[in-house]
Amino acid sequence: MKKYLYVVKTQIIKSMTYEFNVYGNIVMQTIIMITSACFWKALYKGQGMVGDVDADSMLTYVVLSSLLSVLLITNVERRIETSVVKGTVATDMMKPVNIFGIYFAEDIGNILALVFQNMLPILIIGSLMVKVPLMADLRDLPLFILSAAESFLINWLMAALFGMIAFSAVNIDALIQVKKHLLRLLSGSIIPIWFFPPGVSKVLGLLPFVYIYQLPLSIYIGRGDRAQQLSQMRIQFLWLVILTGLFLYAQNRATRKVMVQGG
Repeated sequence: MKKYLYVVKTQIIKSMTYEFNVYGNIVMQTIIMITSACFWKALYKGQGMVGDVDADSMLTYVVLSSLLSVLLITNVERRIETSVVKGTVATDMMKPVNIFGIYFAEDIGNILALVFQNMLPILIIGSLMVKVPLMADLRDLPLFILSAAESFLINWLMAALFGMIAFSAVNIDALIQVKKHLLRLLSGSIIPIWFFPPGVSKVLGLLPFVYIYQLPLSIYIGRGDRAQQLSQMRIQFLWLVILTGLFLYAQNRATRKVMVQGG
């Protein structure tokens, strides 16, 4: 555990040295947040409730979505790709640590740095320019925290599984970008799936994407009763278990493939 904590500490220090990336991400998230807020204000003009959510709750949803996106930044795909392309993957896997554990620790360290570098500035900007993101019911805070933690794990596991395509493909940069934007769309980050046609919404509700953004955000704004929230959290946990199993299987396959082929 000390080894992984050291990686977390090192990644925090490393993340704080790249100021341009920090400013660029703040600008990008601010643009997305303000544009989305303008869209929802126009949509709700003259409307009381749309999709069982009022305008104030939707604006809170927009601000929280931007904040949550900071916590869901991962670099595991590119770390896997770089290790495979450079040919260091075999020696990395022979080290006395789990290489995927190192990737996970690096992402944790990066996020801890971004909480202060990105999240706080975005929260201040969102509160001043959009709306102060107050929680609908503070009694739901434990559920929100648990759901947000599970959403991070689901997102990381999906990223790690996606990154393992690098063991079979030459370059996955373009695929990573496609995956990133599709995830934002299908997870309810930009447009909640309750605004989608019923058939599409029902299908997306069976997939893991909505449990990355939409579920914790829905809990935060108080959409749905406690029974519905707990039911969705059970499905979220089920997806976490499934993805963990798939990840362990894929990790074992990748390790055997690398060791047999010698990198």
